[in-house]
Amino acid sequence: MPRPRPVLLVPATSLPNTTFRDGITENFTASPTYPGHLYLTYENWDGTQMDVKFTQSTDGGISWSAPVTVNDNTDTAGVPTDQFQPSVAAGPGGAVAIAFYDRRQACPSGPGVLPADVGRTNFCIDVSLQAYKDTGSGAAPAGGNVRITKFSWDPQQPGQRVGGLSQLPCADADCAVGFIGDYFGLAVSGGNIYALFVSTHYPSDVTADGGRPLYYQQQVLATVPRSDFGTGF
Repeated sequence: MPRPRPVLLVPATSLPNTTFRDGITENFTASPTYPGHLYLTYENWDGTQMDVKFTQSTDGGISWSAPVTVNDNTDTAGVPTDQFQPSVAAGPGGAVAIAFYDRRQACPSGPGVLPADVGRTNFCIDVSLQAYKDTGSGAAPAGGNVRITKFSWDPQQPGQRVGGLSQLPCADADCAVGFIGDYFGLAVSGGNIYALFVSTHYPSDVTADGGRPLYYQQQVLATVPRSDFGTGF
């Protein structure tokens, strides 16, 4: 079988409805259990929305499986949502995991979400996890997507200013496009899956103009027991 040629498409500037872009388009790992088993995940932009794709090889990269969609959301007609910036990791016993940013849920109300963004769709961000099990013939899904964030977060934070200056992380010289930090890590141990990602839900110790705390992008570590996906995982 020839090697697949996945089209790694990304928006020219920012993702829909926001002014941010992401920083990771693909991620790769190798199995510590089965020599020659390789796993690749990437984001695919179809011109309207982003999906996370997965392809794998069991022969050291000579041949690859047809890419499949990792995110299992079913969007409302005419209301697409983005799943993007994936990371993949493999652990002992044939465990494989893919984590990614997910915009399938509407923005909640709360101190970390800008008032103008409450209720917006394809906007606020969660992290979803998909587990796989490789028993020697390739990785197969172990259940469906699982949300591993406690709180959805607003990518347009911080919306406040300090000394009159915007605090948004900029991706270009004039700050017309913001940036979701590419600090996304994933690891699988014998007992747990560990995901490291950013969130603006948690207030910082910096005070903004007007006296409220700033909601910067901050690192969050999620620990998910492998036993949550069944005794075989």
